[in-house]
Amino acid sequence: MAKKDNYELRAEELLKPIAAANGCEIYDVEYVKEGSDWYLRAYIDKEGGVSINDCEAVSRAFSDRLDEEDFISDAYILEVSSPGLGRALKKDRHFEKSIGEEVELKTFKPIDGKKEFSGILKSYDKDTVTIETVDGEERQDMAFDRSGIAVVRLALDF
Repeated sequence: MAKKDNYELRAEELLKPIAAANGCEIYDVEYVKEGSDWYLRAYIDKEGGVSINDCEAVSRAFSDRLDEEDFISDAYILEVSSPGLGRALKKDRHFEKSIGEEVELKTFKPIDGKKEFSGILKSYDKDTVTIETVDGEERQDMAFDRSGIAVVRLALDF
Protein backbone atom coordinates (compact mmCIF):
# COMPACT_ATOMS: atom_id res chain seq x y z
CA MET A 1 0.00 0.00 0.00
CA ALA A 2 1.29 3.42 -0.93
CA LYS A 3 2.27 5.82 1.85
CA LYS A 4 -0.53 8.20 0.81
CA ASP A 5 -3.18 5.45 1.03
CA ASN A 6 -1.86 4.25 4.39
CA TYR A 7 -1.95 7.78 5.82
CA GLU A 8 -5.50 8.32 4.57
CA LEU A 9 -6.74 5.03 6.06
CA ARG A 10 -5.08 5.58 9.43
CA ALA A 11 -6.31 9.18 9.60
CA GLU A 12 -9.85 8.09 8.76
CA GLU A 13 -9.78 5.49 11.56
CA LEU A 14 -8.68 8.17 14.05
CA LEU A 15 -11.33 10.55 12.76
CA LYS A 16 -14.32 8.16 12.97
CA PRO A 17 -15.01 8.46 16.71
CA ILE A 18 -14.29 12.21 16.67
CA ALA A 19 -16.74 12.85 13.83
CA ALA A 20 -19.38 10.65 15.49
CA ALA A 21 -18.96 12.44 18.83
CA ASN A 22 -19.65 15.71 17.02
CA GLY A 23 -22.74 14.40 15.21
CA CYS A 24 -20.95 14.22 11.86
CA GLU A 25 -19.95 11.57 9.37
CA ILE A 26 -16.77 11.36 7.35
CA TYR A 27 -17.26 12.15 3.68
CA ASP A 28 -13.63 11.73 2.65
CA VAL A 29 -10.04 11.98 3.83
CA GLU A 30 -7.23 12.81 1.43
CA TYR A 31 -3.50 13.32 1.74
CA VAL A 32 -2.23 15.38 -1.20
CA LYS A 33 0.77 17.42 -2.21
CA GLU A 34 0.14 20.84 -3.70
CA GLY A 35 3.23 22.74 -4.67
CA SER A 36 5.78 22.09 -1.96
CA ASP A 37 3.17 21.54 0.80
CA TRP A 38 1.41 18.37 1.95
CA TYR A 39 -2.25 18.62 3.03
CA LEU A 40 -4.28 16.24 5.12
CA ARG A 41 -7.89 17.13 4.32
CA ALA A 42 -10.87 15.73 6.16
CA TYR A 43 -14.32 16.38 4.74
CA ILE A 44 -17.18 15.97 7.20
CA ASP A 45 -20.92 16.12 6.65
CA LYS A 46 -24.19 15.83 8.52
CA GLU A 47 -27.89 16.19 7.87
CA GLY A 48 -28.55 19.88 7.24
CA GLY A 49 -24.85 20.58 6.56
CA VAL A 50 -21.88 21.34 8.77
CA SER A 51 -21.14 24.68 10.37
CA ILE A 52 -17.83 26.40 11.01
CA ASN A 53 -18.23 25.38 14.65
CA ASP A 54 -18.52 21.71 13.63
CA CYS A 55 -15.35 22.03 11.56
CA GLU A 56 -13.51 23.78 14.38
CA ALA A 57 -14.50 21.21 17.03
CA VAL A 58 -13.57 18.26 14.82
CA SER A 59 -10.33 19.92 13.72
CA ARG A 60 -9.14 20.58 17.28
CA ALA A 61 -9.87 17.04 18.48
CA PHE A 62 -8.48 15.48 15.29
CA SER A 63 -5.28 17.55 15.49
CA ASP A 64 -4.72 16.38 19.07
CA ARG A 65 -5.17 12.71 18.07
CA LEU A 66 -2.84 13.12 15.09
CA ASP A 67 -0.20 14.65 17.39
CA GLU A 68 -0.55 11.70 19.80
CA GLU A 69 -0.24 9.07 17.06
CA ASP A 70 2.40 10.99 15.05
CA PHE A 71 2.40 8.53 12.12
CA ILE A 72 2.82 11.06 9.29
CA SER A 73 6.51 11.72 8.76
CA ASP A 74 6.09 14.76 6.49
CA ALA A 75 5.18 18.25 7.63
CA TYR A 76 1.57 18.84 6.56
CA ILE A 77 -1.31 21.27 6.83
CA LEU A 78 -4.53 19.93 8.38
CA GLU A 79 -7.83 21.12 6.93
CA VAL A 80 -11.30 20.07 8.07
CA SER A 81 -14.25 21.25 6.00
CA SER A 82 -17.55 20.41 4.36
CA PRO A 83 -17.37 18.62 1.00
CA GLY A 84 -19.50 21.48 -0.41
CA LEU A 85 -22.60 21.46 -2.56
CA GLY A 86 -20.79 20.44 -5.75
CA ARG A 87 -19.01 17.60 -3.98
CA ALA A 88 -16.90 15.14 -5.89
CA LEU A 89 -18.13 11.56 -5.96
CA LYS A 90 -15.10 9.34 -5.40
CA LYS A 91 -16.11 6.33 -3.39
CA ASP A 92 -18.87 3.79 -3.85
CA ARG A 93 -20.72 5.19 -0.82
CA HIS A 94 -20.76 8.62 -2.52
CA PHE A 95 -22.26 7.14 -5.69
CA GLU A 96 -24.81 5.10 -3.70
CA LYS A 97 -26.13 8.18 -1.88
CA SER A 98 -26.32 10.11 -5.16
CA ILE A 99 -28.32 7.71 -7.35
CA GLY A 100 -31.06 9.77 -9.03
CA GLU A 101 -29.18 13.06 -8.55
CA GLU A 102 -27.94 15.29 -11.34
CA VAL A 103 -24.19 15.06 -11.86
CA GLU A 104 -21.49 16.62 -14.01
CA LEU A 105 -18.89 14.23 -15.34
CA LYS A 106 -15.56 15.05 -16.97
CA THR A 107 -13.44 12.53 -18.86
CA PHE A 108 -9.71 12.50 -19.45
CA LYS A 109 -10.15 11.92 -23.19
CA PRO A 110 -12.88 13.19 -25.51
CA ILE A 111 -15.86 10.95 -26.28
CA ASP A 112 -17.59 11.96 -29.50
CA GLY A 113 -15.62 15.21 -29.32
CA LYS A 114 -16.72 16.06 -25.77
CA LYS A 115 -15.06 15.76 -22.37
CA GLU A 116 -17.92 17.15 -20.24
CA PHE A 117 -21.27 15.47 -19.71
CA SER A 118 -24.21 16.01 -17.39
CA GLY A 119 -27.19 13.92 -16.48
CA ILE A 120 -28.90 11.85 -13.83
CA LEU A 121 -26.74 9.27 -12.07
CA LYS A 122 -28.42 5.95 -12.89
CA SER A 123 -25.95 3.33 -11.67
CA TYR A 124 -22.35 2.47 -10.95
CA ASP A 125 -20.18 -0.56 -10.35
CA LYS A 126 -16.46 -1.11 -9.85
CA ASP A 127 -15.76 -0.47 -13.55
CA THR A 128 -18.43 1.92 -14.83
CA VAL A 129 -20.64 4.91 -14.05
CA THR A 130 -23.89 5.32 -15.99
CA ILE A 131 -25.76 8.59 -16.39
CA GLU A 132 -28.92 9.45 -18.27
CA THR A 133 -28.28 12.39 -20.58
CA VAL A 134 -30.91 14.54 -22.29
CA ASP A 135 -30.36 15.98 -25.75
CA GLY A 136 -33.48 17.87 -26.81
CA GLU A 137 -36.28 15.29 -26.48
CA GLU A 138 -33.93 12.32 -26.58
CA ARG A 139 -32.88 10.56 -23.37
CA GLN A 140 -29.92 8.23 -23.47
CA ASP A 141 -28.03 6.18 -20.92
CA MET A 142 -24.27 6.61 -21.26
CA ALA A 143 -21.83 4.31 -19.49
CA PHE A 144 -18.32 5.58 -18.74
CA ASP A 145 -15.29 3.55 -17.72
CA ARG A 146 -14.33 4.72 -14.23
CA SER A 147 -10.67 4.66 -15.23
CA GLY A 148 -11.43 7.27 -17.92
CA ILE A 149 -13.29 9.65 -15.60
CA ALA A 150 -11.39 12.68 -14.33
CA VAL A 151 -14.14 13.78 -11.92
CA VAL A 152 -17.83 13.29 -11.14
CA ARG A 153 -19.52 16.03 -9.11
CA LEU A 154 -23.03 16.77 -7.97
CA ALA A 155 -24.44 19.43 -10.29
CA LEU A 156 -25.09 22.85 -8.81
CA ASP A 157 -28.56 24.03 -9.78
CA PHE A 158 -29.21 27.67 -8.91
